[in-house]
Amino acid sequence: MILVKHFKNIIILSLLGLFLNSCNGKLPGGDARKFPDDPKLRVKKNLEEGRGFRLNTAFTPKGGVFDFASSNELWRASLDAIDFMPLVSANYSGGIIITDWYSNDVSSNESIKITIRFLTNEIRSDAVDVKIYNKKCSNNLINCEIIRTEGVLVTELKRKILKNAAILKEAKEKENKGKKTN
Repeated sequence: MILVKHFKNIIILSLLGLFLNSCNGKLPGGDARKFPDDPKLRVKKNLEEGRGFRLNTAFTPKGGVFDFASSNELWRASLDAIDFMPLVSANYSGGIIITDWYSNDVSSNESIKITIRFLTNEIRSDAVDVKIYNKKCSNNLINCEIIRTEGVLVTELKRKILKNAAILKEAKEKENKGKKTN
């Protein structure tokens, strides 16, 4: 009965003892002599030591830059280069574009499929990995052979993507310069 009556006080004393025990006998607080008087300098020192945070960076995602697909020049240039082909998959977050098999009217027994994988957002020669597959069929699309093409078509497509991406980036930079001066 007495235990129930003083239950609240027992819990408070237990938590206080646990708190003091976790502080290794030192009460929390700092030595005022170790910190500058000016609040701006204190904030700067705390941020340098990793003891604080800023609200403008507290809610930004950690781990990478996730731009919209429409602002990525490589992505836009790749879609522009293969806009005549039907797409099976276009996954911006996965960094891959896969087309469906495409055949023109001239040779219905041959078709191509293109996969474009993005290795980086920077516009450089190793930014995209282009693979082109050629499917040749005989006997009305029954016996088909699929071969990966490594020839001129891969090089030309990659060159076209990089050239268009560079043009898009230059236009975007000019547009941003115009907005800053206004």
